[in-house]
This record gives sequence, structure tokens and C-alpha cells, in this order.
Amino acid sequence: MTLHQPGPLSALTAGLPPVLTNWLRGIAAAPRVFDGFPGLALLPADAALPADKAAALVAELATRFAAAIEDRSAVAGRLASLRAELARRGLAGVIVPLTDEYQSEYVPLRAQRLSWLTGFTGSAGLAIVLTDKAAIWSDGRYTLQLAQQVDGALFERLHSIDNPPVDWLKATLRPNARLAYDPWLHTEESVKRFAAACASVGAELVAADGNPIDAVWEDQPPPPLAPVRIQDTALAGRTAADKRAEIATSIRARGVEAVVLTLPESIAWLLNIRGGDVPHTPLPLSMAVMDANGDVDLYIDSRKLTPEVHAHLDDVRLHEPPAFAAALDVLGETGKTVQVDPATSGAYILHHLEQAGAKLVRAEDPCLLPKACKTTAELDGTRAAHRRDGAAITRFLAWLDQQTAKGVVVDEIGAADKLQSFRRLDNGLRDLSFSTISGAGPNGAIVHYRVTQATNRNLESGSLYLVDSGGQYPDGTTDITRTVAIGTPTEEMRDRFTRVLKGHIAIAMAKFPEGTAGQQLDALARKPLWEIGLDYDHGTGHGVGSYLSVHEGPQRIAKAGSAVPLKPGMIVSNEPGYYKTGGYGIRIENLVAVRVETEKAESGKRWLGFETLTRAPIDRRLIDLGLLTPAEVAWMDAYHALVWRDIAPLLDDETRAWLKQATAPLGT
Repeated sequence: MTLHQPGPLSALTAGLPPVLTNWLRGIAAAPRVFDGFPGLALLPADAALPADKAAALVAELATRFAAAIEDRSAVAGRLASLRAELARRGLAGVIVPLTDEYQSEYVPLRAQRLSWLTGFTGSAGLAIVLTDKAAIWSDGRYTLQLAQQVDGALFERLHSIDNPPVDWLKATLRPNARLAYDPWLHTEESVKRFAAACASVGAELVAADGNPIDAVWEDQPPPPLAPVRIQDTALAGRTAADKRAEIATSIRARGVEAVVLTLPESIAWLLNIRGGDVPHTPLPLSMAVMDANGDVDLYIDSRKLTPEVHAHLDDVRLHEPPAFAAALDVLGETGKTVQVDPATSGAYILHHLEQAGAKLVRAEDPCLLPKACKTTAELDGTRAAHRRDGAAITRFLAWLDQQTAKGVVVDEIGAADKLQSFRRLDNGLRDLSFSTISGAGPNGAIVHYRVTQATNRNLESGSLYLVDSGGQYPDGTTDITRTVAIGTPTEEMRDRFTRVLKGHIAIAMAKFPEGTAGQQLDALARKPLWEIGLDYDHGTGHGVGSYLSVHEGPQRIAKAGSAVPLKPGMIVSNEPGYYKTGGYGIRIENLVAVRVETEKAESGKRWLGFETLTRAPIDRRLIDLGLLTPAEVAWMDAYHALVWRDIAPLLDDETRAWLKQATAPLGT
């Protein structure tokens, strides 16, 4: 078999039984984890295909899938094909969001419609294609990436806040035009916004009968196929039965007879299972319906379930995914009162239930808040994971210092690969928690930069290097950013770094009354930059799961963050930054857990604060000591003392000696 040749994918599996071909394609459509595909373990014993040949076929299929999605040379032709399909359907255009039917942040290859159509590979975006015009939007994290990846002659490139899609539609859409959307990929609120924009100019928003992109995407990957695993109760801190009882109680209190769960992370948490269907997040893609008595119907591809998982789910009713729509019909036909989260469920589900006769209760996914408030076991696990992860980061930082001091040329890809190799020394590592952001010099100013062979830069003397990375361990999820001086930094670099550090420390030291939301704390992190007329165009903190998503709600720290109060046990990131376009990027990120500081204050409320979980040194060479207050110096010294205490025992002698200097008190 000749690999890496263009042509129809069917040629790769010619002669194989269709059932086996479907297995291989599904396994290839799931993420590769380090050196292989976990789904290969699911192949039936009677597959009659040698293991080495199966692995080679899956690897080649995956390579072809990914290459086709990111083939920017094909964008113009794909855009033309889509417009022809729209014309065939009598449509004036279509909205193309970056999500899937689960409203996920990280989506499988099958749902990478935006990237396939436009060439944009960022994690947040939306495009609208009309007969004669097209535009693509993303937020401030991706302004530079949009310019680099998307052909401005084909798509107008816009900022989602400064020039929202609805405003563009009002200025562009013609009267009587029919604009299509896929109701599985939009929330009810999103549909309302777009419908209002269309109506304002005499146009109409219509639900597509099948996604138009799927109709023209040749060799579109199938749904992913990766094994489901059990999350041990010792790590979860609670049994699935206990969680189900809690959620059942909460929905009964609303007078609800059933709740529809569409977020895979909620289902994974509820049932104490994990998977591997999407990149870097241990999720089994599935949907579920839970009755008010705690009974659960789970809609999941049964090929993902091993005998052990079947036993774990022995009291869960299992169904194949296509049966989900019929289950919605049954809920409606029997007149059930059904709770659905309109913010996290596709509009299709709400509209389908209502049309079938269900009584809808629109309310937040009942798993979100309990999932966000970690158990003692989960907090203990994440502390342990951060110690091991911190040791890997420390080995990497020491290695990087040694290489650059010797004048060895290190580039962004090489640095990211080396960091991964240090993490992989931990046999518990399951995956990275996201693709490592490895940005040298001006690339560090691209907030969610993704290095490629075309953009790869050397770490040059006199520059800054920004590395944002994390690991997925069964006992915790990590996310850490460090900014490193390569050679001697400029005074401007030290000033900006220290102001970012001051903002970081302000969040770390914050004390606040119970009931405070993250958006009320955000300005603390920005104040040192605001004082000289600077800011950063991203949130200060996002929630983080427990061996789940590295971006978890409902908690956030941001200007327009969630109004949900921060509660004990929640984990959030603390990551202010500064980005000089064309120059350098700075970000300092630790994860913190909300904890009780004072059980009962004079006001009668508890006061809360943060426990810093991350353990890795912050580059002392970039700190302008004259800008720090005595309290800030004390925090830095105390933090570095914790890093030394927890990490030093895990290191070899040479790295330990480096860490001793890296964590020495400031001013020494």
C-alpha cells in the first residue's frame, strides 16, 4: 500500500468488508493521542485484519482527513461548490458556526466545517456565505490568525465584537432572501438574533434540511470512534448513583419530569465515564435523558463500550445515537414536562420537543454547578497532578535555559516537542489538555497561536518566548503559561511583564465575600496595565474541569464574565497578559481553586479567596523589583517557596540546582 497519495479514500479500504471499513474510518476520525489511536483497541477480534495493517490504514485515513480539512488551496473551489448547492436549494446563503450538535468547544473532524470551508483553524469563529459575498468572524485572540489563514479576496475578515455578524447581515442581506442555518449547530438565542436581523431587512432565516456543507464535502469524516473509560470513584469523590440522585432531586424541585442533557462533559461527569472523541478533552460524545426518578437513557455508539463499561453502566438504558430524535418525540407525545438548557442545546432539540407536545422548562443544565464545585478527592487529585505537571514544566524550563545559554538554536516546534517529552515521562499522562501554544518573539503576540512548519520561528536572543500548555491526567487537568526571557530582555519587556505579574498577584491575593462573581474581580488584573493605557483582549480566567474540559463553565473571570458567583471548590485560571503586535507576547497563568478564607465575617457572609494550584517558577529575570509593593514581593517569594518545596523532591540533581536559583527570594 502506498501512503500519502491523493485520491478517493475508498481506494485505501478497497476489498475490505463495509462494516470493517466503517470501524476503521470512525477510529481515524477520532483524535490521534501521541503515537496512536486508542480506538484500535475496539476493533472486533474477528476483524481478520493484522494489527499492523489496521494501524497503518487508520493512520493514513487520519492523515488524509486532516490534510483535506486544512487544504487552503481548495477553499475557492469549496466555496463555489457550496454556493451551487445553495442555489440548488433556493437559498441566498448559510451560516457556518464552529461547533457540533453538542455545542462543544473542541469538535471532531466531522464537524470542522468552518476550517474546511475557510482555512481558519482557530477555536472560535463563524462564517456567513451569501451568493456574492462571504465573511468570517472571530474574537481578539485570533485577529492576526484570521489575517494569516483566510483569503481576504474570498472572505471579509471581521472582529466578532467590533463588527458583529448581525450588523453585517443587516447591511448586506437583500429583501426576500432566504438565509439557512443548521438547527443542530445553533442555540435558540442565536437563532432569534439571526432571525431578527433577517426580518429587519425583509429577509427570512430558515432551518436547513440537512447541512449544505455536508452535501458538498466529499470524504467527510464519520463520527469519531474512541473507547469509553470508567472514571474511578476514588478520583471522582462521588458515585454516579449519588450524582444522579442529586440531579433528580434538583429537577423534581422544579416540577420537571425529565431533563435532556446534551453536553458530553455533563454526561461524563454524571455517569463517571470518560472518552476520547474530541481533541485533548476526554469526552465520549453522547446525549442523555434523565427522568425525575434518576433513571438515565444514554444515546451513544455502542461500539465504544467495552464489557467493563457495560457493567459500569448496568442500570443505564443504552441506545444508538439515531434513536435520540425518536426519544424526543416520545417525551412530547406523552406530554412530559422537560427541562432543557437553551444556552447549551441545539435549537433543533427545543423546537422538536415543543412541536411534539412537550412542556418545556428552559433552565441551566443541572450538572454544570455541581460539576464545577470539585469534591475533596478531585481537589486532592488536581493538586497531585499539578505537582507532577510542575516537575515536567520545571525540567523543560531548566533545559531551555541550558540550551540558550550554550547558544543552541531552539525553535518553536522543537520546544513544544521537548515539553511534551518531559510530560510523557509521567506514565499517568493521557493527553495534552490543548495544543501547546509555543510562540517566539512576535508569534507570542498571537494569543492562541498554533505553530506550523510555515510559521515556525527560532527563539532568538533578546526576545521573549511564551509557552501555554497543559496535561490531562486521570486525577486532574492542568493549564499553565510561562513567559521566558531569551537572552537579555529590554526595559520595556520587564515593565510590561511586571505589570502583568502585578495583575496576576492581585487575583491570587484577592479576598471577596460569598456571592461575588468573576466579572467583579476582572479589573484587579487589568489595573496595572490600565494605569499606562494598555489592556488585553481576552478574559482573565476560565473554569477548568477535573479530567474534563480545560475550559469549563459556568465560572469565569472576565469583563463580560459569568454572573454566577464563585463557589468553594471551583477551579479557574488566573492569566492576565499583554501583547505587542509584531513584537512579543506576555502571559502568566496559574490555576487557582476557590476556598473559604473566613467562615463567618461580621456581615454574616463567608469570605472567599484562592489557593494557587500550579507549581512552576516565574521568570525572575523579567521582574522589575521597583514596580512591586512589599506585599507583592512577599507573595512571589512565598509562591516560589511552595514551588521549591513541592517540586524539588521530584527532580534530578542538576534540575534541582537550577530550580534553587529560579525560586530564590527576589532581590537576592
